[in-house]
Amino acid sequence: MTSGNLKAAKEKKSGRSKPPVDEKVPLLPTKKEEDVGFDEFDGGSFTGAVFNLSTTIVGAGIMALPATMKVLGLVFGIAMIIFMAFLTEYSVQMLLRCSKVGKSSSYGGVMEDAFGKYGRMLLQICVLVNNIGVLIVYTIIIGDVLSGTTLHGIHHAGLLEGWFGVCWWNGRTFVLLVTSLAIFAPLACLKRIDSLKFTSALSVALAVVFLVIMVGITIIKLIIGSIAMPRLFPDVSDLSSFLDLFTVVPVLVTAYICHYNVHSIHNELEDNTQMKAVVRSSLALCSTVYVMTSLFGFLLFGEAILDDVLANFDANLGIPFGSLLNDVLRVSYAVHLMLVFPLVFYPLRLNLDGLLFPTAKPLASDNLRFALISCGLISVTFLGSNFIPSIWDAFQFTGATSAVCIGFIFPAAITLKDRHSIAVKKEKILCIFMIVLAVFSSVVAIYSDAYDLYKKNKSRRE
Repeated sequence: MTSGNLKAAKEKKSGRSKPPVDEKVPLLPTKKEEDVGFDEFDGGSFTGAVFNLSTTIVGAGIMALPATMKVLGLVFGIAMIIFMAFLTEYSVQMLLRCSKVGKSSSYGGVMEDAFGKYGRMLLQICVLVNNIGVLIVYTIIIGDVLSGTTLHGIHHAGLLEGWFGVCWWNGRTFVLLVTSLAIFAPLACLKRIDSLKFTSALSVALAVVFLVIMVGITIIKLIIGSIAMPRLFPDVSDLSSFLDLFTVVPVLVTAYICHYNVHSIHNELEDNTQMKAVVRSSLALCSTVYVMTSLFGFLLFGEAILDDVLANFDANLGIPFGSLLNDVLRVSYAVHLMLVFPLVFYPLRLNLDGLLFPTAKPLASDNLRFALISCGLISVTFLGSNFIPSIWDAFQFTGATSAVCIGFIFPAAITLKDRHSIAVKKEKILCIFMIVLAVFSSVVAIYSDAYDLYKKNKSRRE
């Protein structure tokens, strides 16, 4: 068999001839001719695709999910995590169906096919807001772990405070400044995402270390009988407490956002008919991790659980080597987030450049533009992490604005627009439900945040 025949056989096996991938093209292409998109990953196997999509999903959301148990109770909380996984799976499948019929190979291409160039631009803006919010959440958690946090008048000491006492150099602002300059900036200077594959693998391993240690601590405390029975159902006594139940929806949506990477993973699969199984396997894996973290985190700390569960690991756990396990657990996840930071930063920078300079030469070949955009985004992240009080507030904002649009509203709107007449009545009813749930929970979450901020400012003035 000649080399030409071999090439033809490979193309026949994959079901399509794949165009060469330009790593300098933004994740959501800004030009119609660049609709191939930005391939963030190299692997083409089923296992590699599952791993890549799972890495996209699991992030800082794992830290905020245990706090949702305090609002919903253990039964409803776990049920909502699983329910959101099903809704996410459905929204992703809708995107893939519409992209196949419309011959689009990116989320931006599907939005442009349905709503024109302004639909693509709106999606890009939402991705920017979402990724900036996620990076701010990462930085807040790192600050909580290293320098501590104060909640309801109670200070939870950070690692540096515990090791060296309170000093000027381990204050939150200074620590985050050093982290931004010494860790984030060098990693953000890498122009090829391929250069981050080793740090990505290490970050996943550290996240597993965190989960295993937390589960182990909880099991030990269950055996010795020092864990109280957790609250199983939400405490709803009035309208306000009922509306509070909807404030967890944006947090849950943010925890499952992966839509902006689905097409790049789909495009590189050798057999793209496996994508449905890839999505389901990834969501099953991630929802299992989320359920375990939420369950064991709430069992371990109960009603005392904080918005960032890592901040709870500053006290004596009452088990042998408890202090050492606390430190290992917090260090492992803090380093994990430091290494994941550039993976979220990379598409953020490319999409911002594509939005601001759609006709300019590739970002990687313009050092001045590359440096200015990188410095600007790192500065925004640093300032946001110092002025936003907790990851719950950050998750509610990004979840109530950009995340619900990316995860629910846009896929449902594309299906309802149904330019290619592929949606059935049952699917359109579910899309209407998704939009109503997303909009209502977003309004409630934004109102809740604004009202809490008003009460805090009023109490300070008094």
